[in-house]
Amino acid sequence: MDLNQLKVAVVGAGIGGLAVARALALRGARVTVLEQAPEIREVGAGLQVSPNGVAVLRALGLDQALIATRAVRAGAISLRDSGDDEVLRLDLARHAADQPHYCVHRADLIEVLADGARAAGVRLRLLHKVDRVQPGPEPVIDTCSGARLKADLVIGADGLHSKVRPALNEGSAATFTRQVAWRAVLPETGNPSPEVRLYMGPRRHLVTYPLRGGTQRNIVAVEETPQWTDEGWSQEGDPAALRALFAGFGPEVRELLSRVETVHRWGLFRHPVARDWQGEGVALLGDAAHPTLPFMAQGACLALEDAWVLADRLAMADTMPAALAGYQAARRDRAARIVAAASRNAWKYHLSLPPLRMAGHMALRLGGRIAPGAMVRQFDWIYRHDVTGGAMVETPVPEVAE
Repeated sequence: MDLNQLKVAVVGAGIGGLAVARALALRGARVTVLEQAPEIREVGAGLQVSPNGVAVLRALGLDQALIATRAVRAGAISLRDSGDDEVLRLDLARHAADQPHYCVHRADLIEVLADGARAAGVRLRLLHKVDRVQPGPEPVIDTCSGARLKADLVIGADGLHSKVRPALNEGSAATFTRQVAWRAVLPETGNPSPEVRLYMGPRRHLVTYPLRGGTQRNIVAVEETPQWTDEGWSQEGDPAALRALFAGFGPEVRELLSRVETVHRWGLFRHPVARDWQGEGVALLGDAAHPTLPFMAQGACLALEDAWVLADRLAMADTMPAALAGYQAARRDRAARIVAAASRNAWKYHLSLPPLRMAGHMALRLGGRIAPGAMVRQFDWIYRHDVTGGAMVETPVPEVAE
């Protein structure tokens, strides 16, 4: 297809939306991003960009911009029991030295992607809240303000509560996982080790890692609970309640949580992967197509992979239908496999019966001692999967800082 003639509307200025906007604009498409917020910004906290996501940022010419945000390259992932003792150390610096794994503040990644989209000529239109999308030869976007917009292709990158997904799929009920997550960011003290630490305890776990050159620390804690009503993540939680939940953990966790002043919590729900990712003039990517639980830290990376593959198929195929069909064929099985892996992963951290927990931790310790490299390589199917094939798109416009 000649992308110079393609008019694209991307719904949602999140990670996937901004990435696909830049990827298509660099190939010549005329891209507009519609965002309902009054500004391009991202609340929230930290996230992990594993090597498969870094590969996409590199191909988009944005990996150095990411590093410039003082993203912390993780040298290891340390799994620990609730008493602070290390159970398994995945030594990335030794066994995956060629595979950079970064801990990034979400707001910094959004800024890098937004700047990259603008530099490639993407138009960012704020305060455009989409009501619905109608597929067709010239798909139509109706906004909540009454405006009607048209494009050759509409890309739904509008997240978990997508307004574009219903245009292609019937509604499906989400299932509460009986798990609630808490999130906080703290000023860092001392000289933190550049690693991800995961503390495992009965029916709960906590993940923490440094951000912004080690000046901040991200915390995500997950508890099992039977009651929850709202899937939104913006509810403010009680720091004292969080501390009480982890009072039985060791001094490292208790010290971290003693410094929490503001925390947010949200229920974790399991959603089915969309059956149809594409229709006439419409495509989905990221959480709009495959919402995933956070237990493999792949939400952002899957969105980046989707963005690259969708742009690549559009550039390579002869027709729009062939491109969109090829995109779904290339992405759906992999996304479904990772979503399923994330859904299975939490129970491994939450073993509550002492004999099972002891056996599970012993198996991890033994694996780490006998075959530490193999323990890292078990995730190669995720991390070493490079959807770009080492490609890089040439930037058609100069990126000059004002």
